[in-house]
Amino acid sequence: MRAAGAAAAAHQAVDRLAAGGSAGFWVHLDVDVLDDALMPAVDHRIPGGLSWQELEHVLRTALADERAVGLDVTIFNPRLDPGGTIAARLAECLGRSLSARTDHGG
Repeated sequence: MRAAGAAAAAHQAVDRLAAGGSAGFWVHLDVDVLDDALMPAVDHRIPGGLSWQELEHVLRTALADERAVGLDVTIFNPRLDPGGTIAARLAECLGRSLSARTDHGG
């Protein structure tokens, strides 16, 4: 993904899903895909994960496609975010990403 760039890699993934003749696909986000410096509110931290911007590019690309039929978000542990600042940042990212549905007529 890093070699191609987040947006290009997301486009390739969506195109690959579409090539199989699928009527739709589900977007599943484990938030531990984010770099652990950005998302410490998970039980399994991964150094070198995605940045917020990379995640948003991927989600916007996937969710803008009319074949995206759903989204779920998992792995976030609110006990590890006592002030709620990480949850707020995640909600902002998701809100901007979901706006791709209305930006593209979805």
